[in-house]
Amino acid sequence: MAAPLSLEQQVGNKWNHSFARLNRGEPGVSGLISFSEAWRTTTDFLYPRNLNDPPSALRQYNVQDVRASFDTLSKAKMLPLLMENFLENMRQQQHLIEEEIEAFMEEYQETRSPESIGNMLFRLVDWYRAWSPIPELGSTLLSAYTLGFQTQIYSIFPPLFSEGFKALIASTFDLVTQPAAEPPTIWSAAPARPDLPLWAACEMLGLLDRYESLIASVCYEYIEAHVMETCKRKWDESMLSALRDWMAEKVVPWMVMPYARGARTSDEARSMLQGVGSRFDYHVCRTLCDLRTEEIFDIIIDFPDSTPALQDIKECLVRVDQRSQLVSTLRKANNKRLLHPGADTKDIITQYVSIIRCLRLIDPPGVLLYKVADPIRKYLRGRPDTIRCIVASLVGDGESGDSLVDENEPIQPLQQRQADDFTDPNWEPDPIDAGPDFRTNKPTDVISTLVSIYDSKDLFVKELQVLLAQRLLAVTDGNYERERRNIEILKIRFGEAALQVCEVMLRDMTDSRRVDQHVQSRKPMPIHPTIVSRHFWPPLQASNLNMSGTFKDMQDEYAKEFHTFKPDKRLYWLPHLGTITLEIELQDRTVNAEVQPVEGAIIELFSRKDTWNAADIATELKITQPAVLKGVGTWVDLGVLKEDEVNLYRLLEIAEDSPEGPKPTTRTMTAEEAPTVMTVQEQQAEQMKVYWKFVEGMLTNLGSLDLSRIHNMLKLAQGYDRTIEQLGEFMEAARREGLVLVKDGMWKLNR
Repeated sequence: MAAPLSLEQQVGNKWNHSFARLNRGEPGVSGLISFSEAWRTTTDFLYPRNLNDPPSALRQYNVQDVRASFDTLSKAKMLPLLMENFLENMRQQQHLIEEEIEAFMEEYQETRSPESIGNMLFRLVDWYRAWSPIPELGSTLLSAYTLGFQTQIYSIFPPLFSEGFKALIASTFDLVTQPAAEPPTIWSAAPARPDLPLWAACEMLGLLDRYESLIASVCYEYIEAHVMETCKRKWDESMLSALRDWMAEKVVPWMVMPYARGARTSDEARSMLQGVGSRFDYHVCRTLCDLRTEEIFDIIIDFPDSTPALQDIKECLVRVDQRSQLVSTLRKANNKRLLHPGADTKDIITQYVSIIRCLRLIDPPGVLLYKVADPIRKYLRGRPDTIRCIVASLVGDGESGDSLVDENEPIQPLQQRQADDFTDPNWEPDPIDAGPDFRTNKPTDVISTLVSIYDSKDLFVKELQVLLAQRLLAVTDGNYERERRNIEILKIRFGEAALQVCEVMLRDMTDSRRVDQHVQSRKPMPIHPTIVSRHFWPPLQASNLNMSGTFKDMQDEYAKEFHTFKPDKRLYWLPHLGTITLEIELQDRTVNAEVQPVEGAIIELFSRKDTWNAADIATELKITQPAVLKGVGTWVDLGVLKEDEVNLYRLLEIAEDSPEGPKPTTRTMTAEEAPTVMTVQEQQAEQMKVYWKFVEGMLTNLGSLDLSRIHNMLKLAQGYDRTIEQLGEFMEAARREGLVLVKDGMWKLNR
C-alpha cells in the first residue's frame, strides 16, 4: 500500500496541473504569457463602460483578437471565472444605471407623465446593449449577463415604478387604432404600430414576464372603464355582443404585443391568444354582470323595455357563477326600497309581478325566483289589503289590472303544485343551487303565483264577491256586460263552483231592474230600489237609520206593490244605502242635490219645522251625533241651513249674503261617499265578536294565556275556522280598545 502524499506534494501536483493547463504545453512560460494577454483583452473588452463618456474615450478592439482571446480562455477552462469577474464588474458599475433611474423617477414624480417611464426604459435598453457581450461569445454568457442585468435593475426600481409602468402600459391602448392584418414581430425593422419599440424594450428587459399580472390588471381596468362608460343604465339594447365586438377591434390587437409577441402569422397569434382571450372575455361578462346586478331593481322596474339587459344577464350567468350575488343584491334592494310600510301594496304587487317575469326570463327553472320571492310573499301575506289588490287586478279594477294581467297571456285555471313525475321521459333534476324546499313544477301563470301566496283560494273568492258587489251596486245605467265578462273569466281561473254566488249576484241585478219596471208600470213612483238576495250577497254595511215622513211612505208603498207581485217574498230595507236626488224649492231659489239617504232624511225634517237641534235630529233618525253633524254640514255648505247657535240649525228660505261669496245651488255625490259593502276584514271582525265571550271566559277562569293556547281552545267552539294570525289581529284590536293587556306574549283581561 502506497504511503499518502504530503501536503507539500499535493500542492505541488495541483500547481503543476494548473501551470500545464494555462501554459498549454508550450515551451517555458510562453503559454502563460499568452494566457495573461488573453485575460487582459477579454476582461477589458467586457468591462461595463459609462454611456455618458465621450465616444473618443471608448477603446476600439479587433474582433479577431477578441475571439482568439476568448478561445484561449476557453481552452484553459477559465470562462466561468471570466463570467464571475464580468458580473462583479457589472455590479460595481451599477451606480451608473441607478443614478439615471433616480433621475427619471424624480421626473415622473413631478410630472406624472408615463413618457418619463418610457424614456427610462429606452435608456435602460441602451445600457443593456452597451454592456452586452457579442453573440459570438456564446449563449451561456449572454444568458448569464441578461439575468444579472435584469436582477440589478429590478433591485434599483423604487416602489413608484409599478405605478408609472402601469400608466405607461395603459397609454398604449390609445396607440392601437385598428387590428393589424399580420402580427408584427418584435424586431421588425419597419414597425406597423407605434408601440412596437416600447414592447420590444419591455421584452428585452424582462418586464413582460415579471409584471405579467400588472399588465393584465391594466387590461381588466380598461375593460371595466369601457363597460361602465357604455353600458351603465342602458337597458334597451343588448350590450354583450357590442362589447365582444369592441374587444375584437380594440383589445385583441393590443394583446398581440404582450401575449403573442413571438407569432409570425395570424393563425399562430390566434392560437397563442386563445387562453388569455378567454380570460378577458370572462372578465367582460363578469364586469357586465356586476353592473347589471347593481342595477337589477331598476331594470325590473323598467321591464319590459329592459328585456335586452335581462338577456345579457342570462348569457353572462352561463359564463360566470354569480347567481348568489344576484339573489343577495335583489333581496337587499327589495328590503330597502320595496318591503316597508311606506310602499303601497299595489306597487309591491306590481314589482313582484315584474320580478316573476324577469327572473323567469333569466332563469327558466325558477331557482332564482324561488330564493328572491320568498321574503316578498311573506311580507304580502302580512298586509291586510293584499288579497283585495290582487282581486282588483283580476277584474280590471282601475289601473291595477293593466299592470298585473298581461292581455297576451292566455287565461287558464289556477295551477296547483304537483309532485314530481319521475316516469316522465322529459323529467329533469333540480338545478344544483336549488334549496331542499324548491320544486321545479311550480305554477308558471302569474295569477296562479299570486294566489299561491295564501294556502287557500277561498279568501280570494270572498274578496271577489265583495268587490263584485261594490261594482254592481255602483252601476247606474243598467249595463252589466263588463261584470258579466269578468265573471266568465274568473270561472276559468277559479272554477264554476266558486263563482256560483257571483252568478246569483249578477242575476239579482237584472231581476231587480225587471221587478222595478213592473212596479213602476203599475204605479209610477220616484223610488228605484236595488233588490238583492240577502243570503247570497256579502253583508252590507248596517245602520239604525229611521227614514220617516215622505221617504218612509214611499218605501211602504213600494213594498206593498212588490208583495203583490212577489207574494212569497218581502223587502227588508237598508235605508242608509243608495243615493237620493232632491230638488229643494225655497222662497228665492231652487237647490239641486244628490246626497246620501241620511242627508236626505235630515233635510226632510226641516219640512216639518224650520229649526232643529242636533240632538233632536239624532233621536228622531236614530243615528249618532257625529253622523248628524256630518249630514247637516252638507246643507250648511249649500246655504240651505244655518247654524244659529251651537248644534242649533235653521232653514234659510231666503239666502243670506256671505263674505265667502254665493253658495252653490247644485251638489253631486262623490265616489268616496258611495255606499260600500263590508270588506272581508270587517266581516271577519264581526264574526270574531261572537267568540269574544269565549275568550273573555278563558282569561277570567285561567288568567294569562298565550295566543296558541287561546287558539287551540277556540277550536272547540262550533264554527271557529280562523288562523292564529287572524286571532292575533283580533286580540290586538281588543288591546287597542282597552279590553285586554299583553306582556311577554301572555294575554290577560284589563280589569
